[in-house]
Amino acid sequence: MQFDFEDLNLTLREPFVIAREVQTRHRHVLVRVIGDDIEGLGEAAPRAFYGETTETVRACLPLLAQALQDLDPFAVEEAWARLERRLGGHHAAKAAMDEALHDWLGQKLGVPLWRLLGGNSGAAPRTSYTIGIDTPEGMARKAVAARAYPILKVKVGTEDDVARLRAIRSARPEAVLRADANTAWNPRQAVTSLERLAEFGLELVEQPVAAHDLAGLRFVRERSPVPIFADESCAVLSDVPRVAECVDGIVIKLSKCGGIRPALAITHAARAHGLAVMLGCMTESSLGITAAAHLAPLADYADLDGHLLLADDPFHGVEVVDGRLVLPTGPGLGVERISE
Repeated sequence: MQFDFEDLNLTLREPFVIAREVQTRHRHVLVRVIGDDIEGLGEAAPRAFYGETTETVRACLPLLAQALQDLDPFAVEEAWARLERRLGGHHAAKAAMDEALHDWLGQKLGVPLWRLLGGNSGAAPRTSYTIGIDTPEGMARKAVAARAYPILKVKVGTEDDVARLRAIRSARPEAVLRADANTAWNPRQAVTSLERLAEFGLELVEQPVAAHDLAGLRFVRERSPVPIFADESCAVLSDVPRVAECVDGIVIKLSKCGGIRPALAITHAARAHGLAVMLGCMTESSLGITAAAHLAPLADYADLDGHLLLADDPFHGVEVVDGRLVLPTGPGLGVERISE
């Protein structure tokens, strides 16, 4: 197997605002695994919040490639174990390698990845479409523009959340609404805020308090009228039992857990603890989103819309029709590169 890495520069259509930052562009890294005239692709989507940057990914990938030398590419469990032994953390880098290996394997066998994973492509849940923080009028405008998506995820964590949610609900009375606070509140603020926001019929809320504050998370869950999901508080497998008594569900993202193999393990662990599972994403190209989408039939909820926020997506993969994820039928990830 040969390994190749190149920069992948992504620009958003418009600034994307959450409680702790404003995003306009991302520098990702494309991983190519080549063997037997087959090329497997993966995308590293590092975020500073999780301690990774494009530079750390670039530094780690050659080391991870060395760990996979002379390994049978069908031994995906051993591949992940080697990646984990070679470097602690650095999950975005590992995710890209893991995705590329699974893409290669599916192409080698001539079947789509969702079939290799035992999924039913028709069982993938509808994805939400995310509305970033803006003025109430701006968020209502975005909600109307996203009328093709029956489920909206609204970023919250400001003093004007009620006005923003009211504007969106007025513009889209039929929509299913979810909220994501991205660690914006302290526990008491979260309870007060959710009591106010519950009138808008929220389906669930993600990460109301700081990632490390599990006691606060439990405090909110015990008092919240809305189901609570852990995102930043649940990154890897060992986090599942830690948050199990604090939330109603967890959010799995390939780039924060390390790829498809660990995402499967986290899914099974969450089920064992009675937790619901949402499959989420960073703002990624269709390459990274499609890799995650192949796991969607195993999840209860999906939030796989990162590619829809881009000005220019260099790949084509999973499609979204009426909010439903239409998984590729081609082998492996089923992703095609449409620009250089």
